[in-house]
Amino acid sequence: MRVLYVDDDRVNSLLFTETCRLAGDIEVETAVTGAEALELVQTWRPDLMVIDLHLPDTDGYQLLAALRKTLAQPKLPAILCTADEAALVQEPARAAGFDSCWTKPVELQSVIDELTRRNASPGAAS
Repeated sequence: MRVLYVDDDRVNSLLFTETCRLAGDIEVETAVTGAEALELVQTWRPDLMVIDLHLPDTDGYQLLAALRKTLAQPKLPAILCTADEAALVQEPARAAGFDSCWTKPVELQSVIDELTRRNASPGAAS
C-alpha cells in the first residue's frame, strides 16, 4: 500500500513514516505543503492519503479536493489528521470527503491497526 502523508511538521512526518514501517508493507511519501503534495502525485500515486488540516499554503479540505481531482480518483481514501478538537472537525471533515479523522497526538496503536487493516483488505485502500 502507498500512503501520502501531508504535514508541515517534519517531526510528525518522521513519526508517521516510522509508524508505517511498524505496520508492515507500506510505502510512504511525505509533503510539507499542498503544492508539494500536488507536485508529488504527478509521478507517484497513493492508495491512501493522510492530510493535516492546517498547512502553510492551504487547508486539508481544499487540498483533498485538489488531490482527488489531479489524480482523477474522487473516492481515493483519505484521513484528516489535526490537532483541532475532534468534535469541531469531524463533521466538516466528512462533508469535505474525508473517510475518518485522527486527532493529534495520535494513538500509535490505533494508527498501526487502521493501516494494517487497510493494507490487508483487498480494495480497501484503492
